[in-house]
Amino acid sequence: MLTNRQLFLLHLGQTSHSPLMLEIERAEGVFMYGPLGEKYLDLISGVSVSNTGHRHPRVVKAVKDQVDAYMHLMVYGEIIQSPQVRYAEYLSRFLPEKLNCCYFVNSGSEAVEGALKLAKRFTGRSRIIYFENSYHGSTHGALSVQGSDKYRNAFRPLLPDTYQIKFNDPAGLETIDKKTACVIVEPIQGEAGVILPEDDFLVKLRARCSDVKALLIFDEIQTGFGRTGYMFALDRYRVVPDILVLAKALGGGMPLGAFISSHDIMSSLMSNPPLGHITTFGGHPVSCAAGLESMKILSEENLVDQCNAKSSLFKNCLRHVLIKEVRGEGLLLAIRLNRPELIGYIVSEAPRYRLVLDYFLLCDDSFRIAPPLTITHEEIEWACLQLIKLLDDAAERRS
Repeated sequence: MLTNRQLFLLHLGQTSHSPLMLEIERAEGVFMYGPLGEKYLDLISGVSVSNTGHRHPRVVKAVKDQVDAYMHLMVYGEIIQSPQVRYAEYLSRFLPEKLNCCYFVNSGSEAVEGALKLAKRFTGRSRIIYFENSYHGSTHGALSVQGSDKYRNAFRPLLPDTYQIKFNDPAGLETIDKKTACVIVEPIQGEAGVILPEDDFLVKLRARCSDVKALLIFDEIQTGFGRTGYMFALDRYRVVPDILVLAKALGGGMPLGAFISSHDIMSSLMSNPPLGHITTFGGHPVSCAAGLESMKILSEENLVDQCNAKSSLFKNCLRHVLIKEVRGEGLLLAIRLNRPELIGYIVSEAPRYRLVLDYFLLCDDSFRIAPPLTITHEEIEWACLQLIKLLDDAAERRS
């Protein structure tokens, strides 16, 4: 009989020639377990998905209760489904007043696609502005507003009338004009290596969009749900977008995405043509039940409030000759090395030290730390000790 490893290579589409190939049988809290009981501390949360940890008992119960009631019923938007409406209402409690109308989809890429369509439909314009080193997903429209030709060139032609400007460069804001439908931005650039806005850049961006009546889209797919020490990064920077894009932790470990706007803007998808955006499985009731319970946990267990103290602990513990900088906010951190050529070795060898790490797609001198927000101080200290041993190993073997 073939092993799971062999079947993985034979029958699953591969994303690279060197997958991590780590086999996991179960996961709980901040740990994942291999078939022989190997225990790995998850320092990436499935790339900022499992903010309340793996298999939180309350989330598991919510999933089981919903499965006992019903699963898929009908395409999104036709039947009133309690998990959808309850989650949309709960989300609205944590968002600015004008972000009160939620359209659930399946993933972050689809949420970006919906947001771009909504902006073009509402404004009647076609021009889209995006940022250098931005990342918004891999579907065709999302790829068209990705700020790196490395992942774009093989799939051209992409969406027309898209223009790239530089993040944190106010001079580029003049590109946003009355032909612009929207500007899409990550309030903190994730795959670029956790690049923070500087000198009120997001405030200036908001003002420019308002001046020319272009819609501002915030992509908080990575930064949402407490990841940066605030429930949403828009709270941190006190800027309200016209459209908010969410996914990853939105589903509490289940697949779920959303784009959120005002009723006035969202209603433009209802006519001319009707069904301006449609999805079969978007807002799946089981995903919404999991997401709602996970968000309640974040709030009720004060996990967001604890995030910055945990961030400081990582920053204080991670001191090593190879570390040039620990950059980021909350539990979204980039560990920048003074020897970038060691990144691949460190990520691939991390499981030997009972850790799971990850690269950034658009930053080759740093690796990612983004553990579940449930991680304890003791687990952080242990993880940092293991990381230091791994860095020592990398420095010695590659010296």
